Amino acid sequence: MSRRAFALSGLAAAAVSFTTTSGWSSGAATAAGRGAGVRVRLPAPTGPYPVGTTELRLVDRARRDPWVPSRPYRELMVSVWYPALRTGGHPRAPHMRPEAAARFSTDRAPGLGVPDGTVDWAATRTHAHEDAPPDPRRGRLPVLVYAAGAGDPRTWGTVLVEEMASRGYLVITVDHTYESPAVRFPDGRVLDNAPLMKAMEEAQKNDTVVELLGKLLRVRTADSRFVLDRLDALPHGLSRLADPRRVGFFGQSAGGVASAQAMYEDGRIAAGINLDGTLELNQEPQGTNLLPVARHGLDRPLLLMGRAGSDRRTEPSWRAFWSHTKGWHGNLTLRDSKHQSYTDLQSLLPQAGLPEKTVRKELGTVDPARATAAKRAYVASFFDHWLRGDDDRLLDGPSPRFPEIEFV
Repeated sequence: MSRRAFALSGLAAAAVSFTTTSGWSSGAATAAGRGAGVRVRLPAPTGPYPVGTTELRLVDRARRDPWVPSRPYRELMVSVWYPALRTGGHPRAPHMRPEAAARFSTDRAPGLGVPDGTVDWAATRTHAHEDAPPDPRRGRLPVLVYAAGAGDPRTWGTVLVEEMASRGYLVITVDHTYESPAVRFPDGRVLDNAPLMKAMEEAQKNDTVVELLGKLLRVRTADSRFVLDRLDALPHGLSRLADPRRVGFFGQSAGGVASAQAMYEDGRIAAGINLDGTLELNQEPQGTNLLPVARHGLDRPLLLMGRAGSDRRTEPSWRAFWSHTKGWHGNLTLRDSKHQSYTDLQSLLPQAGLPEKTVRKELGTVDPARATAAKRAYVASFFDHWLRGDDDRLLDGPSPRFPEIEFV
């Protein structure tokens, strides 16, 4: 599991990969977990602006749904995060809708060593306020599109997403329908990932996993590009604030893979970050079935951020990308980390009162608060430089402020 860089977590019975770390376990939390469930909290964003968020259904009538062809169109749920003018009277948004929290608790958390009922996942709130009015004083905002790992809901990058919104970005998170474990639509429908689970079972039986991964990536890339096409559909005046000339993509695992490949296919994307996603169509890195972005590189900036032991020297597809890329490219490692250290579980799972061994198995030994601070700082530094022209020099080389980050 430590090398599962394409994030097929949750698509097969044994393929679950979320985050954990050491340092925050407590006997009180363990005792609470045996009752109603521990309540865990997301770290607050550090930017100067309050954050608003809103949900939106998007319909692509030019595509049949690739996972359920009987549906004549592709529909997506997205969330938009942005600097808010005011937040009074607008409640804090939930981290997970009850339907998604229930699926995570029963289907996914046990694979992390978290027994069902240990954590009250539905109780966690973000720091963003639902449908708060956007702040027009911020002017046109650079746009970021965030993609979660395969089989993960769009909410599992909230720690980074809220941070960027609090720093003056408009960020869109995408649920890939029939891949995310539970997508709730405004009419009350909740669509799960049963079609993809079935496809995964068949692919493993028929030795066609590479083909399935190719389809998964094509769907995700098409979904994300469609979201860019619909920037004019954003509600609450957000379309007038979104600057289509300053667009960045980033994501974790398969989300990072899709971000890099979308950049290769779509020149509207000015910069991107791949958070620990291999650039090949294999469940484990092998150096075969390389994606076009790895074979040909990019002419625009892409930052590779990996876990301990996974970098351009050890990851064949990253090495290929590195050798073919003419645009700016960098490679950072979060020391003592695991694959899921780039998701929200880096902050949440250590609060669950789990045994230290369980936490380290999932997240490594990097300190949770330090890991969060480092990820936020480098993601912000990268996009500030390439989308705003602001350079804090953090990407010039190792910094004593963040010894957790290694420059490769």
